Amino acid sequence: MSGFRRGVRLGIDVGRARVGVARCDPDGLLATPIETVPRDDAAVARIAALAEEYSATEIWVGLPTNLRGEDTASTTDARGFAAELAARAARPVRLVDERLSTVSAHAVLRNAGKSQRSSRSIVDQVAAVVLLQHALDVEKSTGRPPGTPVPQESP
Repeated sequence: MSGFRRGVRLGIDVGRARVGVARCDPDGLLATPIETVPRDDAAVARIAALAEEYSATEIWVGLPTNLRGEDTASTTDARGFAAELAARAARPVRLVDERLSTVSAHAVLRNAGKSQRSSRSIVDQVAAVVLLQHALDVEKSTGRPPGTPVPQESP
């Protein structure tokens, strides 16, 4: 774990209808789901409150690009959400690659015997766990924080 920065991180999977939230322990050993936040005007405030409640040192927001690494409408949406969160949360926010995290989350749930319909309410949390765990593994293996920082501007 050379170069790993201790501290709780939140992983955020931004969707059009829901936002999945996960957290890790201070040593970055395990990412666990927290909740699914409705994507409405209160979503950013709720995630900022969760960051405070869990004493998160950073928030990692998934950046959904296509398989070629190019931006999509969802990429633009996630960047906007991350910028709002950076302005509100009073802690660093980073954008991390989350290609296929939702696909992986559906596969995990399918392997656990959950249908896509019955897992709709938790798939966003599982996707947040997948992206957070991957980003933790990247930092541990490289000694560098994953992704790119989002500038903190005042609201």
